[in-house]
Amino acid sequence: MTSNSISRSRIDAVLAAERTLFEQRNPRSRALAEKASRHLPGGVPLHWMKDWGTPFPLSVASAKGAEVTDADGHVLADFCLGDTGAMFGHSPEPVVAAIREAAGHGLTAMMPSTFAAEVGDLLADIFGLDFFQMTQTASDANRAVIRWARAITRRPRLMVFEGCYHGQVDDAFVTIKDGKTAIRPGLLGQVTGITTTSVSVPFNDLDAVEAELKKGDIALVLTEPALTNTAMVLPKPGFLDGLAKLCKAHGTLLGIDETHTISTARGGYAKTHGLKPDFLVVGKPIAGGLPAAVFGFTAEVEAAMRAVDAERPAGYSGIGTTLAGNMLALAAMRATLAEVMTEDAYQHMIDLAETLAAALRHVIASRALPWTVTQMGARAEIVFSPEPLADGRAAYASIDHDLEKAIHLFLLNRDVLVTPFHNMTLVSPATTEGHVLRLGSAFADAIDTLIA
Repeated sequence: MTSNSISRSRIDAVLAAERTLFEQRNPRSRALAEKASRHLPGGVPLHWMKDWGTPFPLSVASAKGAEVTDADGHVLADFCLGDTGAMFGHSPEPVVAAIREAAGHGLTAMMPSTFAAEVGDLLADIFGLDFFQMTQTASDANRAVIRWARAITRRPRLMVFEGCYHGQVDDAFVTIKDGKTAIRPGLLGQVTGITTTSVSVPFNDLDAVEAELKKGDIALVLTEPALTNTAMVLPKPGFLDGLAKLCKAHGTLLGIDETHTISTARGGYAKTHGLKPDFLVVGKPIAGGLPAAVFGFTAEVEAAMRAVDAERPAGYSGIGTTLAGNMLALAAMRATLAEVMTEDAYQHMIDLAETLAAALRHVIASRALPWTVTQMGARAEIVFSPEPLADGRAAYASIDHDLEKAIHLFLLNRDVLVTPFHNMTLVSPATTEGHVLRLGSAFADAIDTLIA
């Protein structure tokens, strides 16, 4: 038996049966994958798209609202939503209209569009920081924040938390091994010893944080309000407030990465909970699904940036890419901020996510499984642990990849899509009670099949 009271042989049997069913259901996707494989490794334009645990990639014909239609005509209730990129639904009408209008007036010019000021006002109002800059991805935004923090403080080291996720950022690819910071296993092409300039500590552990900050060489603490890319770990009461106080006491800047926790509420976790970081990063859904992200910062940080910029020699700063802040992305961002990312939208998302979380908890409790459901706003996640997780180490220990794949594939074959990397579900403004009922029913059937 596994730690989850489901036998390994039963998991293997369900996986085998569901793979066969997937192949039978999706001949068109198989043909498209085979054709794409001639020039795209694995038949996908990005290698992560192979991580669904399916025999071959499922091709999307269209996506609208909270539904995806695949190449074989199946209409899927989408609780993945592009792993948050489409958190406000696929192709929201205001964003589509803004893109159509803007496309006829130019896509990129390396100059601000006429509504850049309006976007800045919206960002400041929604997220509560004084200044913002645009990038194409949250990875780019995090890289910029790290570089600025080191330049401002003249300190070399970055602190992150074990189990963190900050995109494709070299400095954050560290973990803890035998009590010491180590490079994450599995990295490709890693040649620099980032453990000399980055340190990983346990999430929810203020003593570990303070021990490193006392050394006086940490430029920035970069963290998500909750760990979201392992099994989800919520902050303990007082942890984030304590973290902010420790950073201020030791002259370290605090950066909050809200790329996933933007699901908490309008304005994100930090604003909702009164946390006042020096930097804030938001990516993925902020332009309705177009590649765009922002990083915000306080007036004090902006003044320090200007001082640093005035002192440095002329030349490239190492921050920024040519297409960042382009005209098309700003048009989509303006529409998202003004018309899509509304209080009413969040109320619908959060209320329905609570309904979903309750349904999942009922299935788990009625089958006496030692699991929990963790919720953060519109995000709800099934965790293979009898109690809420405390840190990244506990999250790693809870993961059962084969069991996840069996559940995901079973749901997919019943026209329900959840995030493939873990058991995360996300509710959009377009999600309906019918979608939630479909997921709850399919999940119950999946569990009953696994424990049969």
